[in-house]
Amino acid sequence: MKWVTRERVKVDRVACPWLIRRFVDPQAEFLFVPADQVSRVAAEEGAIPFDVPGAELGHHGERCTFDAIISKYGLTDPALLALAEIVRGADTQATDLTAESAGLEAIASGFRRLFDTDREILAHESVVYDALFQWCREKLNRK
Repeated sequence: MKWVTRERVKVDRVACPWLIRRFVDPQAEFLFVPADQVSRVAAEEGAIPFDVPGAELGHHGERCTFDAIISKYGLTDPALLALAEIVRGADTQATDLTAESAGLEAIASGFRRLFDTDREILAHESVVYDALFQWCREKLNRK
């Protein structure tokens, strides 16, 4: 399946492709386009739009797109739900939601400065989400 979002990815637009590939659609193809072209490209390509205003898979209230994907696809892994809190804090105004949220936002900002394309950012930064997910699993197992 194709998925489309705004170009110049940051927290949610990196976390969501990571989530989609690992838990929803391992063969997902991601398209990154200017914000004003997402609807047109979604229609032309038969792609699912995400993290754009008005999209089903977008921000709703205090929840970010990562939360919307978890909800829509019925994902219930406790470590994934813990990761969602970190992502939500990093991607919204609630940077103090978790102790890790501000750090994730800083890391995402750094990746945007290290790499020129969205695909490069996604390829390199995905390991951060692998590591955070593993950390969340281990943290929950210790409780």
